[in-house]
Amino acid sequence: MDINNIKMIYTVFVFIALAAFDNIIIGLFPPLFSSIAKDMNVQISSLGIISAVNILVTSFSSILWGYLTGKFNRKLLVIIGTIIWSFSVFLISRCSNYLQLFILQIFTGIGLGCIASIGFSILTDYIPNKYRGMLLSLWGMAQGFGGISGALMASLIASFTSWRKPFEFVSIIGFLLIILYFFIREPTVGESEPELQNLIKEGHEYNYSIQFNHLYEIISKRSNILLFLQAFFMNITTGTLIWLPTLYISKIQQQDYSPKVSIIAAGYLFAIFQLGGLTSPLFGHIGDMVQKKTYKGRAILTSCVVFAIIPFYIAMFIVPMYGLKLPQNNYPLIILMTLLKGIVTNPWICIIFTLSFFASALQSANTPNWLALITDVNLPEHRGTAFSIANLANGLGRTIGNAGIGILLSAVSVNIREPQNYIITLSLFQLFLIPSALAYIKMAKNNAKDINEVKNILHKRAKLS
Repeated sequence: MDINNIKMIYTVFVFIALAAFDNIIIGLFPPLFSSIAKDMNVQISSLGIISAVNILVTSFSSILWGYLTGKFNRKLLVIIGTIIWSFSVFLISRCSNYLQLFILQIFTGIGLGCIASIGFSILTDYIPNKYRGMLLSLWGMAQGFGGISGALMASLIASFTSWRKPFEFVSIIGFLLIILYFFIREPTVGESEPELQNLIKEGHEYNYSIQFNHLYEIISKRSNILLFLQAFFMNITTGTLIWLPTLYISKIQQQDYSPKVSIIAAGYLFAIFQLGGLTSPLFGHIGDMVQKKTYKGRAILTSCVVFAIIPFYIAMFIVPMYGLKLPQNNYPLIILMTLLKGIVTNPWICIIFTLSFFASALQSANTPNWLALITDVNLPEHRGTAFSIANLANGLGRTIGNAGIGILLSAVSVNIREPQNYIITLSLFQLFLIPSALAYIKMAKNNAKDINEVKNILHKRAKLS
């Protein structure tokens, strides 16, 4: 294996690891809501607003980062962005009031915006066209498990110290990541495109870069519009899932367990019940295979999967956690072993685990196929910006999900007690998956036209060069 292949594998590994961090920070926050609210003497719902603002700022800033990826050195940009979010997260661990927390989460979002847009731009220049869905699934899976890791980290570390330590820990890791960036190899733009292979082998470069007037072309492309809408509706639903630990805490406390035991157990359950996400590469590979037969295949496959998510999640919310047996001490390892045993011995926990596995597995199918489609329908120099605009749609959806669930929960809670109020609220937000699935069906008609157009343009440019 030559040095270039080693650098390529190293670079892909670094950016897949980096993909976890924006979601680690998002996942870190909700399990700490009650601790932070008590420490700062504010309502828990007001922290949901901060979480929503952080997601929104991250999404808006990613558009700027995405545009810059088409103009400047991407390695330098990701180093600058990581410095911003790492320093802001460290200061969060030192803040003393709500206003400071609010401002620092805004700066954290500005820095985090670089992760998705720059990482996506670099990876799509590396990943071979025929393996696009499967390998991008690893990048998407890293983001999903980043959220789980954040929730676990918050639950475990904060139960022994304070809510500040998890933020301090993540910021230190962020600063260490900066060192890794110095050894990555930035790929040539369009390096993975089959139409440009001969051009690059002959020592030429693909010299096309994004211009400001290209933005209208990106935004107005039919496939992009539908991908943006799909992401928006999908993320309204998935944005509410960060409240799952809160639902689990409520169900556990209902059985007379202490808040500390409930927080630790809920963090573990949140992670265990998302294990279906490990099937993401499989769905990415299936998407690659159906896309070889027809350019409509990936969109049709994913639309069917998104429809199927709804009944599994709703059933998972409804099933009670009867007969849950946990130790009354705060030892995380003993609590984990008891929960794992409960999956096998307790029929209620076994049912919830089975439902959650299928729900999270089906949900994981969306990410690799969505990422592959937005790559396929856009020119190499447009992908960072197209993804960033789509990421804004993601962020707007997650923001509405985060803020909306707080508002609806307040209304539902007037007449309905815990945990039924969480069950009803979370179930209602599953309905946004319906327009999300319909967007895929609609875009299938446009994909063939837009993909062929990209291939023809690249072929012509390679000949001209």
